[in-house]
Amino acid sequence: MAKRYYFRGMYFYLILALQAYCVYHCYTNRNQYYWILAILFLPVVGSLVYLFMNVIQKQDIDRVQHDLTSVLNPTKKILDLEKRFKFAETFENQVALADAYLEAQQFEKAIFYYEASLKDVFKEDFYVLSKLQEAHYFSSEFDQAMVYANRIKDNLKFKKSKSAFLYALTLEKQGNIEESEKILETFDAPYARYQERLELAKFYIRNEKNNAARDLLYEMVTESETMSKTSYRQNRILITKVKELLASEF
Repeated sequence: MAKRYYFRGMYFYLILALQAYCVYHCYTNRNQYYWILAILFLPVVGSLVYLFMNVIQKQDIDRVQHDLTSVLNPTKKILDLEKRFKFAETFENQVALADAYLEAQQFEKAIFYYEASLKDVFKEDFYVLSKLQEAHYFSSEFDQAMVYANRIKDNLKFKKSKSAFLYALTLEKQGNIEESEKILETFDAPYARYQERLELAKFYIRNEKNNAARDLLYEMVTESETMSKTSYRQNRILITKVKELLASEF
C-alpha cells in the first residue's frame, strides 16, 4: 500500500514538473496563449503535444532532456559525472565534473577539481584557468580571481571573453575604475551582448554616470523594438530587466 502511494506521489510530481517546464517555455518564447490552457487543463496530453509541437526538434532533443533532468533531479548530473570520473580519471572527466559543480554553485568543490586537473600538458590550459577565475570571482575571492586572470589575459582567446568581462568587474572591485570601464565598454555593440551591456549600465550607475547609463538602456530598448521574433525570444528576459532598470529612476 505504501509503495502504491509512493509511486502515485512520484507520478504527480513528474507531471507537475513537466507542466512547469512547458508553461515556462511557452511564456518566455511568447507562444500562443492557448497552449498554456491546454497544458493546465490537459496536463499529460497538453504538455506532450506542446513539447513535440514547440520544443523538440532533432538538434534540441539533448538540451530538452538536460533541462527536464535538472528540474526533476538537480544532483543527478553530478552523481553521474562522479561515477564516470571514478571509472576513468581523465582530464576531460575531471573538468566535466568541475563544470557541474560550478554550474551548481558549489564553488569550493569546483575549484578543487579544476586545480587538480592543472598538471602535465594541461598545466596552462586556458579553459580551466578561466573557470578557476570564474569560480573564485563568484566566491568573492577577488584576489585569487585576479591571479588566474593574469595567467590568461595575454591569450588571444581572452579578448571579449567571459574571462575578460569578469576581469573588468574584478578591477572595479579593487578600485581600478578607469581600466574597468575601458574593458567593459569593448562589449558595447548594437544588437548583441545584452547581458554585458546591462552590467555596463549598472557599472555606470554604481560610479555616478547616470546619463551614460540612461543612454545605454534607451539604446537597448530601442533595439528590442526592431528585433526579429527569434532574437526577441532569445533576449526577452534581459530586455525586461533593462526596461525595469530604466523605469527605476536611479
